[in-house]
Amino acid sequence: QEQLVESGGGSVQAGGSLTLSCAASGYRGHAMAWFRQAPGKSLEGVALTDADGNSRYAASVKGRFTIYKENAENTLYLAMNNLKPEDTAMYYCAAEGRSLSATMTFQGFDFGYWGQGIQVTVSS
Repeated sequence: QEQLVESGGGSVQAGGSLTLSCAASGYRGHAMAWFRQAPGKSLEGVALTDADGNSRYAASVKGRFTIYKENAENTLYLAMNNLKPEDTAMYYCAAEGRSLSATMTFQGFDFGYWGQGIQVTVSS
């Protein structure tokens, strides 16, 4: 059964770091991404890595966040540095493709497979 399971969230002070993990079952060869949704705001794309390992970032996180995938483990990571209070959100791992779930388009890719989400809270 294909699934995406996030871990590594938590609370941190501004300027701190966290690394999120997403253990994937299946989805090899798919583009993978991280999205986030802050309270009262819409879901937004944060970073993606395509099947060739190329990465793209939202302007708000570029230079602070790094997305990478360990193919042997089939695990996606998001290393977050210099965190700001505005990074506080529920973070979701996503895989490219269309499913019965909601599909979000980010940087030209459609993501329709989702993890359950994990909370990141950054205090000032």
